Amino acid sequence: MPVAHGRLSAVVIAPLAMILVLSLVVPAFASAAEPPGLSRFMRATARVESGGRYSALNATSGAYGKYQIMPASWLAWAGQYLGDARAPRTAVNQERVARAKMTSLFHWLGSWRRVAYWWLTGSSATSGWTPAARAYVARVMTYYRGGTGRGSTRAPATVTHVSERSASIHYTGRWATASSGGYAGGQVRYATGSGATASITFSGTRILWYGPVGPTRGHARVLVDHVYVKTVDLHRASFAARDVLFSASWPATGRHTLTIEVVGTKGHPLVAIDEFVVAR
Repeated sequence: MPVAHGRLSAVVIAPLAMILVLSLVVPAFASAAEPPGLSRFMRATARVESGGRYSALNATSGAYGKYQIMPASWLAWAGQYLGDARAPRTAVNQERVARAKMTSLFHWLGSWRRVAYWWLTGSSATSGWTPAARAYVARVMTYYRGGTGRGSTRAPATVTHVSERSASIHYTGRWATASSGGYAGGQVRYATGSGATASITFSGTRILWYGPVGPTRGHARVLVDHVYVKTVDLHRASFAARDVLFSASWPATGRHTLTIEVVGTKGHPLVAIDEFVVAR
């Protein structure tokens, strides 16, 4: 389960340096093409800022949601990118606003590293960064490159994102498609019937299963190399479109099979696959 980081804790560490500068005006690039790596950068930022939770609230600063957007910033950005400054902070709206804003920032600042710094501080400065700001940026960029973010900035040599639509995933039983702006690629595959499975065989040192949690979600049995490992509980009081539901790692690259089996939990049986992330 991801743990909230970034602005949530940085407000306590250095309030004046960490709070977003709301008055900064940035040139708009609303119609600009999305820059390469945008989705990966969004996932990395969300992981640091809120652990990927759309309902995350910083009681000190008022920053809210998956990307910890300040209230005044939401009014300005929702007006600019949604056409309604009072638009509700739904998961879909959070994704649309963050995607448009980060696209604009990249075209202005020129690198994801500088976008990460701006996201934390509201500053376009290229030097004089505080140690806390440097640590924040390093953590975001580690996740962006596919690393663990746990004290090392080295990333795995290769990281592959395997969409739920990939032919490399073998499904048994009845699986359907659901859509949400919070999902990687906008969709997931889900099943409710007991015994339905999703399996992927891969070569690597690590695999992560991403998917949604919430009130309608149930239990899933996880098997690694055809051996039962654990039962994962996806039931939560509130919905979150994207979370790390299971991960496994090995000391050396090898060929493995991960299988997700739907339990069919009474009253809330749903289990979904957003994507698998494989590191070599």
